[in-house]
Amino acid sequence: MSETQQTDAPASAHEAWGEPRTRELTWFDPMQIAAQAPLMSGVEFLTRMREGVIPPPPIAAHFGLDIDVVEEGRVTFTCTPDESGYNPIGTIHGGVLCTLLDTVCGCAMQSVLPQGKGYTSVEIKVNYLKAVRGNSGPLTAEGTVVKAGSRVGFTEAVVRDATGAVVATASSTLLVFDLPTP
Repeated sequence: MSETQQTDAPASAHEAWGEPRTRELTWFDPMQIAAQAPLMSGVEFLTRMREGVIPPPPIAAHFGLDIDVVEEGRVTFTCTPDESGYNPIGTIHGGVLCTLLDTVCGCAMQSVLPQGKGYTSVEIKVNYLKAVRGNSGPLTAEGTVVKAGSRVGFTEAVVRDATGAVVATASSTLLVFDLPTP
């Protein structure tokens, strides 16, 4: 809603909405994080991030993403969505799931890249299979490399809810490129 829409609403409407909720985000300088990427292999970079040696990127704070597993060609992340990710119909917005899928697809690709190489998503195809709500519990997303070429890579991902049910899947195409050295 725009500020105009909110201020034009009668005071009684605001009261009917209940108490406002907040969510605090804390992150570290993303340029300092990115400057470390060209200095090590992708799997080493992600492993150091999982171990807390390198801070997570700001997007992790927005979506509550945590790295669980880092192997060459495979990563898993967890995410526990809450009502701050709801869409207007009372479910977690598909963009939250797409962000989680894009993250594990990209990081799976990163896990096979040598020092000095980076990636960016070119295309992602997402299938939403089951609604997710703020009380659905933690989600686990696994990304795997299908093919890692020298210029283009292909990855797949699946997101499962706390019961193990698949809630979304994705396939992604990623561009591989040289990272600028600091």
